[in-house]
Amino acid sequence: MAGDLLLKNVRPLGGEPIDVLLREGRIAPAGAPGGAAEPVECSGAILAPGLVEAHTHLDKTLVGMPWYRNEVGPLLVDKIDNERAQRRLLGIDPERQSARLALQALAFGSTHIRSHVDVDTELGLAAIEGVMATRDRLAGVVDIEIVAFPQSGLLVRPGTVELLEEAMRMGSQVVGGLDPCAIDRDPKGHLDVVFGLAERFGRPVDIHLHEPGELGAFSLELIVERTLALGMQGKVAVSHAFCLGMADPERVAGLVELVAEAEIAIVTTAPPSRPVPAVRQLARAGIVMAAGSDGVRDTWGPYGNGDMLERAMLLGLRNNLRRDDELELALEVCTAGGARVMALEDYGLEPGCRADLVLLEGETVAEAVVSRAPRRLVIKGGRIVARDGRALVEAA
Repeated sequence: MAGDLLLKNVRPLGGEPIDVLLREGRIAPAGAPGGAAEPVECSGAILAPGLVEAHTHLDKTLVGMPWYRNEVGPLLVDKIDNERAQRRLLGIDPERQSARLALQALAFGSTHIRSHVDVDTELGLAAIEGVMATRDRLAGVVDIEIVAFPQSGLLVRPGTVELLEEAMRMGSQVVGGLDPCAIDRDPKGHLDVVFGLAERFGRPVDIHLHEPGELGAFSLELIVERTLALGMQGKVAVSHAFCLGMADPERVAGLVELVAEAEIAIVTTAPPSRPVPAVRQLARAGIVMAAGSDGVRDTWGPYGNGDMLERAMLLGLRNNLRRDDELELALEVCTAGGARVMALEDYGLEPGCRADLVLLEGETVAEAVVSRAPRRLVIKGGRIVARDGRALVEAA
């Protein structure tokens, strides 16, 4: 059929060169007749499933805006309070900004994005509405999953619970939470709301857990208890989980065992400034692990660009991954791991999978991760949506 593509001379995840037919938006079986498919010479590039940005904040990036001079205090609450004030002062339009960052991530090869979108009593649902507009406009180009996220706290700001509930009614796909002890100072009450909404709307959960050490361990144990009690194994993610990087190896080993039992996924940004979950330890325990950019050039910090291949490299640096097979694991976290967290169907390189793909440059996957050359092609649903590091759709 018109629109089908024949990718000639590609190497699936660095394997032997083959031709891959994309028919009706999916990967066709080997040997299937190409018919009228358009041939695309790929010159031995590595074929990988689309990168998955499993934790970012599309609504508050400053990409494309003037430089923001950051003079924010060191505490988490300093950054939260400053961001709330700066949103209006800087004129951050969630629809415009989310489109800019989503298309930038797409150009780097991300075909799926999970974005935590702010809900609070000052902003209301404006950010949810803006990112939903971007999600709808870019449908078929990049898939965006929205987490309704109480960035300023849930119980400490009366009215937020009702807004979070309305965000779910509007079509947010995931219920978000944030530091049940450190921010809301009421872990039971916080988790009552988050898991209550998840149960009511039949949605998964993704909780930011910045709390360090024993405080974070306590919150994580409560999250495990709720997950098991409600039969939500495989439907809960904990982002950051800095407590899993604490110095006590026996305590961490016990927490890892609990997380594995509850089938809770861990999403990391591999920050250099905090203790982090150990990728190899979690992989050995069978825990699903994904990665994300977190904030990209926002009022929290000036770093990031939305490139998940770069995030795989940072994951490698933060976890001392040096062997080729370890760098392959880093890429797997940024592809298949994110896909499992987002419960993506028909994701991968097997026949019948959706043709959400990216071409990487390098002799091996390890070289592709460390060199991070511009992505030659990004394909979504069998259609080329980015070429040579540029999205083919314009942002506002």
